[in-house]
Amino acid sequence: MGKVDVILTGGSVAAMNGDFDLFTSGAVAVRDGLIEAVGPAGEIAEAYTADEVVDCSGCAVIPGLINVHTHAPMTLLRGLADDLRLDVWLMGYMMPVEREFVGSRFCWLGTQLACAEMIRSGTTCFADMYYYEEAVADAAAQAGMRAVCAETLLRFPSPDALSYDESLQRTRGFVQRWDGHPLIVAAVGPHAPYTTTADLLQDSAKLAIEFDVPLHIHVAETKQEGEDHLAEHGMSVVPWLEDHGVLDAKVIAAHCVHIDEDEMHILLRHGVGVAHNPTSNLKLASGVAPVTRMLALGLDVGIGTDGPASNNDLDMWEEMRLAALLAKGVTFDPTALPARQALAMATIGGARALHIGDLTGSLEPGKRADVAVVDLNHLHNTPHFARDPQALYAQLVYAAKGSDVRDVMCQGQWLMRGRELLTLDEQALLDEAAVVAGKIDAFLVEREESVLSKLLVIGQVAQQKMFEVQVKVLLAEPPAEDFLDRPQFVVLKPSTRRQYDTYFLFDDAYRSRLRYREDEVLGEGGEVQDVVYRLTLTTETKEREYDNSVLLSRSRFDAPVTRSMRFYREYFKPVEEVAVHKERRRCHLRYGGTDFAINLDRLMQPDLPGVFLEIKSRTWSGQDAERKAELIGELLELFGVQEQELVKQEYLELAREAGRLSE
Repeated sequence: MGKVDVILTGGSVAAMNGDFDLFTSGAVAVRDGLIEAVGPAGEIAEAYTADEVVDCSGCAVIPGLINVHTHAPMTLLRGLADDLRLDVWLMGYMMPVEREFVGSRFCWLGTQLACAEMIRSGTTCFADMYYYEEAVADAAAQAGMRAVCAETLLRFPSPDALSYDESLQRTRGFVQRWDGHPLIVAAVGPHAPYTTTADLLQDSAKLAIEFDVPLHIHVAETKQEGEDHLAEHGMSVVPWLEDHGVLDAKVIAAHCVHIDEDEMHILLRHGVGVAHNPTSNLKLASGVAPVTRMLALGLDVGIGTDGPASNNDLDMWEEMRLAALLAKGVTFDPTALPARQALAMATIGGARALHIGDLTGSLEPGKRADVAVVDLNHLHNTPHFARDPQALYAQLVYAAKGSDVRDVMCQGQWLMRGRELLTLDEQALLDEAAVVAGKIDAFLVEREESVLSKLLVIGQVAQQKMFEVQVKVLLAEPPAEDFLDRPQFVVLKPSTRRQYDTYFLFDDAYRSRLRYREDEVLGEGGEVQDVVYRLTLTTETKEREYDNSVLLSRSRFDAPVTRSMRFYREYFKPVEEVAVHKERRRCHLRYGGTDFAINLDRLMQPDLPGVFLEIKSRTWSGQDAERKAELIGELLELFGVQEQELVKQEYLELAREAGRLSE
């Protein structure tokens, strides 16, 4: 008779091996962190004795669940910004907060908190992608969990690296230091094609291949991502990744929501594992991945929660159930993705997707003893029917909950017994997390008080000249073509444009105005030669008014447009929005040793009669502004402008007035 460390006996054992062995009264024997034997309880009792025998009557004994895609430290950002589109959520909130707060301690604490949550719901292994991944690995190892930890690489500075060269160097060192660890597999994590470069992806793949470790990357998560990639590169994401050698590594492709069958065949040919994240994809309205077709083709597809800030939990039982139900709903087929297959995706399928199927994911002799014991005696799991043993899978997937998990073991070490965590101080983690949340709250409250503060965290903002002197003149007809042909004038840079301005107005202390401008530069034949996009933030404050011009004192900030207008609308949440469209003939005029902009504008929206002559100049100096105001007066006299033709309102105000009159 053999001697083992632990025997779990008397429960329904779902081995999740190749034959899907199911023992209604089964047992699992564990020795030295490995599974020694699995089979009927009576046979195991006859063959082995153990130091510890665990009664699992009324329970299911299953492989520990495997969460194939998450960002564990983001437990500390859970609930921070919900009901937003992915780009607004990521660029407007997550990344700015991460730049401010994410460090090694943040990542360690967030991961420990995540481990506590995952252990409580029977997860023994997870695949992570975040910053300071060495802290993530350390936190997971201390909790006793298995993890595939990918260090994030981006083309722009991240919380733990100023450049992707530094990220690659950091990742190389991380992989080398954790090589051979019994619980942790260090991996390479280029975030996504749209946040990296071709060179960075190729370098990442080379690094992963050199050390034979996984490469974890987001792929085709949103429809917009796919459309943008096609427009920029002339091909969809998956073949582009193949062309650049990325798929030659052991790839874990997160999401794959918007891929077609040809792309699935490419992934299959390269042995890519897919991480299906049903809750996150629904919550961020990214769509539903075609997992039934992927599975039918033979792809290894596991289930992930994604980060706790976009899910908002790490409960794999919810993900299993939703994965099965979604597949049925989108295919109109109640037999699509049956319960056994859903449980397989959360266990052995997940292990294969992470390229560690030889280590874990099923209860088989020689594999790591990663086990969860699920109590089936709760009200929501009653009654039990014995007619069909296969009904256990449906009972687990459709009725069981994370709170039903009684005991958890990883590599033969108990992580939880009788719902008590054994490797983590849950209360201490909760207390420290509350302190971090308070600091993040204070940061965001201060940021939300000012449109400028919100702009600063997402854009390359430059402050422009404070003082603007300008005048507008409404002319019944355009001036003669030669009205600037005067000896005292030097005319520079003439151009013709169509400008589409959208003003976002805010009811803050500064009465802020954010203008989103699409500026089309036209050729002689009226064709569009170039398009320039710009954000400009001003206030409505006027400091001083002259007889012939208005001296404006403004805090004026410019920033490049890097996102869609829809993004800025949803991120800034203006109280009012006003559109101004105009055709503009523009030049720079030098008069009296001073530069002025001369604009001849015809308003298309609102549709106003006549042509507006606009003269303006900017400066940092209030004294210089007064001098320029005097020169503008001289220009008005030279142009023969009458006082009644002066317009003291800006185009924004004219548009608002026209809108009120039309109501």
